[in-house]
Amino acid sequence: MDSIFHEKQEGSLCAQHCLNNLLQGEYFTPVDLSSIAQQLDEEERMRMAEGGMASEEYRTFLQQPSGNMDDSGFFSIQVISNALRVWGLELILFNSREYQSLMINPINEKAFICNYKEHWFTIRKLGQQWFNLNSLLTGPELISDTYLALFLAQLQQEGYSIFVIRGNLPECEAEQILGIMRVQQLQRPRLIGEDEAQTKMGFGVADEAVDEDEELKRALALSRQDIDVEDEEADLRRAIQLSMQGSQAAGSAAGEQREGQNETLTVSPKHLIKNRILSCSEIFILHVSVQRKQCVHFDTRPLC
Repeated sequence: MDSIFHEKQEGSLCAQHCLNNLLQGEYFTPVDLSSIAQQLDEEERMRMAEGGMASEEYRTFLQQPSGNMDDSGFFSIQVISNALRVWGLELILFNSREYQSLMINPINEKAFICNYKEHWFTIRKLGQQWFNLNSLLTGPELISDTYLALFLAQLQQEGYSIFVIRGNLPECEAEQILGIMRVQQLQRPRLIGEDEAQTKMGFGVADEAVDEDEELKRALALSRQDIDVEDEEADLRRAIQLSMQGSQAAGSAAGEQREGQNETLTVSPKHLIKNRILSCSEIFILHVSVQRKQCVHFDTRPLC
């Protein structure tokens, strides 16, 4: 499909791309379309002046920006219509009652131009096959005859205005080549920038993988903390048990020290408070001596 002329999007010059893709060549430039727009503006100004140059309507008209073009490169349907009129081509609204009453099968037409939210693009038959020549695509998109009507209906449902092109389009190389052969499209074109977006998404996946590594490291750290907490809780239970044993031993033999069973324990009072082992009415400050003793002593003080 190298013979098909397809202008890709530059800035907001979709009207220019739409016309050139329709005519299959570099027929119009932004300067050409600006000249047509300025001519239309002048004609509108002269019509408004007929009502009196001192009228409020005329002064208001002069203060308003052009409705036929803007600084971004947008051109109105009037500009496109006048540009096509140079080639003897006419625009007919596809969903108008006048056209729909003709009951014409879309595949029997030659071309359509579509507009939605100031974006213009062309659908044209070349040879015996239809192509979507949207300038936002990386290349021409083949449309089957059976899908054409569905595609147009979908565009209408999405809010597009569709215009039928009537008249003899200029001859082009693609028309001659595709008139004697048919092409197949193994891979449909993408939207311009889609590959770049996917590449960025790929980098995003890599970044996400790095984030996952960081999450894994944090999870391992938390896991080690949980193990330390479990060990601390085990030490606490052993400390309480030894304390009870120590209290019993003190009751039966006051001041007597036993030899043999020695323990080294470390318990954090802060940990006890955090896990609500202590009561809410008082704070116990637990001192577990890291010394060899028969029992563990608790030093408690009331809250107030």
